[in-house]
Formats: sequence, structure tokens, C-alpha cells
Amino acid sequence: MEFVYSKNAPQAIGPYSQAVKVNGFVFCSGQIAIDPESGKIVGESVGEQTERCLKNLFSVLEAAGSGKDKVVKTTVYLADMSTFSEMNEVYQRMFEGHKPARAAVAVKTLPVNALVEIEAIAVY
Repeated sequence: MEFVYSKNAPQAIGPYSQAVKVNGFVFCSGQIAIDPESGKIVGESVGEQTERCLKNLFSVLEAAGSGKDKVVKTTVYLADMSTFSEMNEVYQRMFEGHKPARAAVAVKTLPVNALVEIEAIAVY
């Protein structure tokens, strides 16, 4: 088991790793729209926050020796399911045609009142 760290993604805000590599898989913790330099949430809309989430996630995957084209499954957590279409548009653009399996669920709240959080499982 190997713990993954990327300086280009926000540091974990709790007792967990950005990702863990094991048996050919990378299990990425959920990413919210925190700018890794400022440590602050960026983006007022779910679309803007989705883009930052995915940039963070892709940085972690790169540090793990993987990439967005190797993502097998994602889970998207939304603070409001009515923002699904806006999230989905950005998600589709950022994955550039790659279509991993996905679940999207609405949750009551997310850390630091984020609008979206995305986690992933990938191969490396």
C-alpha cells in the first residue's frame, strides 16, 4: 500500500490521504474546490467548483502515476441535485470523452459548505 501526495492539490483537511495505491488501483479521496495555494474554496457556481474539483483530482491521479483516462469510477456529491446539469456539462468537458462509471448523489452538506465533491477510483 502506498499513500499518494500531490503538492498541486489541497492538503487533506483530516486524518486521510489524498489517495492510496494498492493492487493496481488508485483510490482517491473526495476533492472539493479548494485552491491548493490559498487553501480557500474557489468558484461561486457548481460549474466553477466542479472544474476546480477535477483539476485537484487529476493532480492527485498524476502524482499516483495514473490519469483521467484511467479513471474507472467516480462518485459526485452535490449539495443540491438541481445543479446536476451544470456539474455534468463541466464534468463531460474535463474528461474529454472518457466515460467512467459514475454515481451522483445529493447530500445535506459538504465540507466548508462546498457545492460539489468528487472522488474516484482509477488504475495505474
